[in-house]
Order: sequence, then structure tokens, then C-alpha cells
Amino acid sequence: MMLIKKINIGLLSVLFTFSTLNAQQHLDPEYVKVTNERAAKIVAKLDLKNEAKEKAVSNIIAQQFRDLTEIQDGRDAEIKKVKEDTSLAKEDQNKKIDKLKSKADESIAKLHKSYIKKLGKELSEDKITEVKDGMTYGVLPITVAGYNDMLPNLTAEQKDYIYKALVEAREHAMDAGSSKEKHGWFGKYKGRINNYLSKQGYDLNKESKDWHERVEAREKAKKEGQKE
Repeated sequence: MMLIKKINIGLLSVLFTFSTLNAQQHLDPEYVKVTNERAAKIVAKLDLKNEAKEKAVSNIIAQQFRDLTEIQDGRDAEIKKVKEDTSLAKEDQNKKIDKLKSKADESIAKLHKSYIKKLGKELSEDKITEVKDGMTYGVLPITVAGYNDMLPNLTAEQKDYIYKALVEAREHAMDAGSSKEKHGWFGKYKGRINNYLSKQGYDLNKESKDWHERVEAREKAKKEGQKE
């Protein structure tokens, strides 16, 4: 009995390895190249000064891009089939689509957790944060700096709310499948931040107008200074 169990486990291992290799062989080489390049650019900015670690982290990030795409493409293909199934009523189509999206979201959430764990074996918390910013075009630090520049009198509590909201946005944006979707997550949370600030008494239309005028004045003064 023990021998049979060992044989079964061995067969499962071989089948898993074969299916993994088979899936990798079907990946578009150009797509693999793109994910590797995207990962390498993120890792280069980490300044790890360790070639082996750079390679390990780069592989983890590139694989994350590919795993996310696999889930999202699979979800989108199934949704397309449902939408094309004319035998289904619109209400039934929507139910099936919602289930497909929910299932994909669960898979992505598990993948996200596993990904952070893998990075944690190679990087410090600060470096993981840099990876997250790299995957989301540095929108978080840029946006934080923007709010601080636009509203120089923000309280510590208000700054904390803004930062935490954007951190949450970044966690979602990391898993988004396109640049548009990534920016969409930040846009959603910036809407929440603006609602919060409005309730705090800020006239954001006026603050934004005044800020843009200050930025333009700074840029003009900078250019004039360069001419002298």
C-alpha cells in the first residue's frame, strides 16, 4: 500500500511538471521577453548590488506578471463565451459573469499573498515597497507629493488618511492587467480622498486652481533663472 502511494505521488509529480513545462512552452516568447524586461527595470532601481539576488527577484516579478495575465486572460475568455451564448437570458449571463469575476478575484488575491511572501524571502519591507511602486508607475509617491504641495496645511491625521488610502489603491493596482486599470484604481481612491477632504472643509476646486497657478509660476521662474 505504501509503495502504491509513493508511485501515485511520483506520477502526480511527473504530471504536474509536464503540465507546467507544457504551459511554459506555449507562452509567447515575445511576451516572456516583455515581462522579463519589465521586471528587470523594476529590479535595476532597487540597487541590490547582488547579481544572484537581482536575478531571483527579477524572476519572481516576471512570473507574477505572467501568472496574473493567465488568470485575467482565462477570465476574459470565459466571459466572452458567456456573452456570445445567445441561449442565455441577460440576467443569467450577468450572474455567470459575476461568478467568473469573483472566482478570478479569489485566485488573484491568493496569488498576491503568495507573491508578497516570495518577495519577503529576498527583500526587506522597504525594498518590497519599491517593487510595488515600480509595478504601479510610482503613482503613490507622486500623488502624496501632489496633495502635500497643493495643500501645505494638511494635518498629520489628514496626511495619514491620504497615504493609507493610496496604499490600499496600490495593492489593487499591482494586480491590474493594464496601465489604464492601474490608474483607474488610483482614480477611484483619489475620489474617496477628495470626498474626505471636502468634508474636512477644503474647497478642492479653488485649491487645485491656486496650486496650478503656483506650479506655473515656479516653472516660469525656473526657466527665467536658467536663461540668466
